[in-house]
Amino acid sequence: MASYKYSAYDGKGNLKKGKIEAPGTQQAAETLALQGLVVVEISEDSSSGPKRLRHLSLDDHETFCRSLATYLKAGLPLSEALKLLERQGGKKLGFLYGSLRQAVEGGRRLSSALRDSGCFDDNICSMVESGERGGTLDQVLQQAVGLYSMQASLRRKLQSAMTYPIIMMAVGLGVVGFLMAYVVPKVAVLFSDMGRVLPMPTRILIFLSELFQMAGIPALLGALVLFFLVKTGRVRLKIPLFKGIKENIVLSLVTSNLSSLIRSGIPLVQALRMSAVLDPKKERWITVSDQIKGGLRFEKALEKDGTFDEDLIYFVRIGEMGGDLAGSLEQISLTRWERAKSSMERMANLIEPIMVLFLGTVVGFVVVAILLPIFDISSFVG
Repeated sequence: MASYKYSAYDGKGNLKKGKIEAPGTQQAAETLALQGLVVVEISEDSSSGPKRLRHLSLDDHETFCRSLATYLKAGLPLSEALKLLERQGGKKLGFLYGSLRQAVEGGRRLSSALRDSGCFDDNICSMVESGERGGTLDQVLQQAVGLYSMQASLRRKLQSAMTYPIIMMAVGLGVVGFLMAYVVPKVAVLFSDMGRVLPMPTRILIFLSELFQMAGIPALLGALVLFFLVKTGRVRLKIPLFKGIKENIVLSLVTSNLSSLIRSGIPLVQALRMSAVLDPKKERWITVSDQIKGGLRFEKALEKDGTFDEDLIYFVRIGEMGGDLAGSLEQISLTRWERAKSSMERMANLIEPIMVLFLGTVVGFVVVAILLPIFDISSFVG
């Protein structure tokens, strides 16, 4: 339960200020209205209690759904299950789960409390709402566990595939930067004092070293800014090598989510719109949804869109013909996940030797460029 500061006029026209506990801003305003107050301003009191979480991670979503599904399946009432989560959730999560429990005990639906918290994504809110309507909340939560588990697994796989190459690149560039900034300038001064014409590789190395000293820091700052922008999602790098992997990952997530939503009793048109948020090109799913709403079959709508491959359309066709669309979508999800996983493993295995070859070539060039004039001087003296 969060604390809110408010300013409001009472029935006599007097301005009152105070604090009120409520699950959300809307509930706080409604409570004040029932007390005969006209709210002028209301805002969350950041000084009381822990700060509200902005959004739960995939792992937190999975843990919440798994634990709540287990408690409900064991026969615990919803409020008691949330109370257990509150005790186990630590300071911030416990505060969040406590606000959900108080909202439910106050007569509100769990799906409504989840939405108002601002910490849960739209998929779980809609799935919980469908489970509440159909009386299958524990089953719906178990399906959500599978969805979030897959998403978290995909993210970990991507991070694992790229960690070693990134470390290698960082170490290699650090070594080369040290050579260019400190070693090469001293060697260049030594050679220039001898008054001899330096070999071409050495002259190229000295030029690059001077360029690095002039533009090295700005280039490093630019790289850090780019990394920050990519990390925060403000800039997206389009790398052709990742295009196929990304498409398989997106289709795996969307079809898995579609399967879970359809099994939860959500109509296909609505499920498509809800799942579209998982795809950067969400407009294509919304277009398919509109075409189905206009009378086309799912299979035909996918064909008409033109951005989906035959493999996906074939599985959807089989699912519609056999009356098990959710099962076919789940199969598509598993297939695409395996393809993405295999591609990432091949990519990781390919990147490592390429990195070694690249760094070896760079370091080797630096060493040869330094040694060539030394050999030249030695032969001249000899």
